[in-house]
Amino acid sequence: MHIDGAGRQQRGHVLLVAGDAAVRRRAVQVAPSANLAALGVVPPELLLNSQVPSDTTYLDGARDPNTVLMRLRAAAATPGPLLVYLSGRLTLDRRGRHLHLALAGTAASSVRYTALPWEWLGTELRSRPAGLTTVVLDLVADKPAWPVLQEYGGLPASSSAEVYGVVLPPAFAGGGNTVSSYTRQWIDQLRRSPTRPANLHLHAFSVGAAALPPGTIILPATRELAAPTTAGRAASPSPAPAPAPAVTPGPAAPGPVTPGPAAPPPQDPRPHIHALAATGRHGEAATLAQAWEQHVLQTHGCTSPEATHWAEIRADLARMAGNYRSATQLWINVGRSRLSQQPPDSPEVLAAAAGALYCWTQLKDRAAARDAGPELIRLLRALPSLEPRLLRLSQQRLEFLNGMVAQR
Repeated sequence: MHIDGAGRQQRGHVLLVAGDAAVRRRAVQVAPSANLAALGVVPPELLLNSQVPSDTTYLDGARDPNTVLMRLRAAAATPGPLLVYLSGRLTLDRRGRHLHLALAGTAASSVRYTALPWEWLGTELRSRPAGLTTVVLDLVADKPAWPVLQEYGGLPASSSAEVYGVVLPPAFAGGGNTVSSYTRQWIDQLRRSPTRPANLHLHAFSVGAAALPPGTIILPATRELAAPTTAGRAASPSPAPAPAPAVTPGPAAPGPVTPGPAAPPPQDPRPHIHALAATGRHGEAATLAQAWEQHVLQTHGCTSPEATHWAEIRADLARMAGNYRSATQLWINVGRSRLSQQPPDSPEVLAAAAGALYCWTQLKDRAAARDAGPELIRLLRALPSLEPRLLRLSQQRLEFLNGMVAQR
């Protein structure tokens, strides 16, 4: 028996809510019912990342927002871990300009009466204990809702919950009445991993492997990505799984989720990560790259060529974000790693040194440049084929920076 701090038997709860389907030009963009059917065969302990006894509630086809509210309130009252999954169409109350989850039968003229106000979700989850609540979203915004999301820069959510998910833009061709790619990838990660991954890794790999249209809003928002997300969890996060392969969404599996056969080679996440960085979503790109790097470290080892390659990707992402301090250190680390396994005149070693030197010269923070300078110069000195002028100029700059400190 699991007892919480208040002496109550701890139980978990999984609440799966299917809103109205998102349809564009008679083509289904997201099919919430198919998503719920697929999630319904996943054992609750996998969804919750906990072995406590649990209950599961399915809400598919609800037309009254008060019905959903009652189920949400009951789920929020559970003393143990809670997972809330929402799939469907985000719409807007044009009169009050409030976001709503469209339910079955919701029309533009009836949003205020037939759709679930988005703020209700945050209100009901607000009093939940920290670290016990996860919200997973697979949504499509309609045309009225999309500009509001752009104004917000994301989707408002409860600060007491871990929130992961995607909100797709209105103008994209849907995948039909099948499980959407993000939800399918989430399920595939759970199916293939021998140990349950942390939610952040599930999300990162799912986003990287799913065929998401350009402009998709990825949650958590960039400003939240660096925040701790695992404090107080009912179970400790496990190592990240192998990245999921790119699959065509299909019907839900008829039986319980069991480990499948060896997966085919995964979809290359690098173009998606680069696209995020190129559009200014640097925090999301960095988080996805770091998650993939962790997987490579666990799979191939810290001295493997694969690990070094992902360190190079992270260094270049830091450069693109203008974080030259981090980029300098990452490139120095890459150079030392390559130098330990390759000749000093190899193109990869010289490229890493060039990257470190460039980023160091872009550092406006003199203290940061002074701190990184000695390591950089040690790396440059180890490269006999490097143009001598570059080493000389670097030494002169470091001497200048040190001299400024001495004059104070």
